[in-house]
Amino acid sequence: MLIPLIIQTARTKSDGFFGGRARTLPTLLSTALFALALVSAGAMAIAQEGAVKATHGAWQVNCGKPPGKKEEKCALVQSVTAEDRPNVGLTVMFLKTVNGDKQLLRIVAPLGVLLPAGLGLKIDGKDIGQAPFIKCGKIGCISEVVVKDDLMTKMITGKTAIFIIFQTPEAGIGIPISLSGFKAGLGSVK
Repeated sequence: MLIPLIIQTARTKSDGFFGGRARTLPTLLSTALFALALVSAGAMAIAQEGAVKATHGAWQVNCGKPPGKKEEKCALVQSVTAEDRPNVGLTVMFLKTVNGDKQLLRIVAPLGVLLPAGLGLKIDGKDIGQAPFIKCGKIGCISEVVVKDDLMTKMITGKTAIFIIFQTPEAGIGIPISLSGFKAGLGSVK
């Protein structure tokens, strides 16, 4: 159980998970549509219902067969819930697309998050940026980004990632995720 950090912030545009300049609404929409196209329906099922094959530090390797596929797919998964707010938790998944050409970081946040605010990320106290939510469903709201080399390096060498969700525009809730074992588990993601 983790205690979330309450982060008071004057929200500003940043480079975000995507890097580069601030995104316009059409760019964000096209990015979200691209990310949706990369989402495999089976990957979420693997994380929720798959078998735990190994544990690396704070991360579990969950594996299962996506619907209609013969090969097993595996993802690194970590779920945390705040001690003082049982309805505030996150599931963070690192996986590859079905065809294996992209690496994805998918975060499932609780229902009730402020969608336009997106999801913030800090690694070891350094602001990495923000990513939009791409959809909400019964299990929560999903944010997903393609992991580029810069973000991968920070996750491999970092100690703690803080994912920031907003329930109001004025205050974010920072939920810490341990990066311990992330590097060791990468070889299991397929």
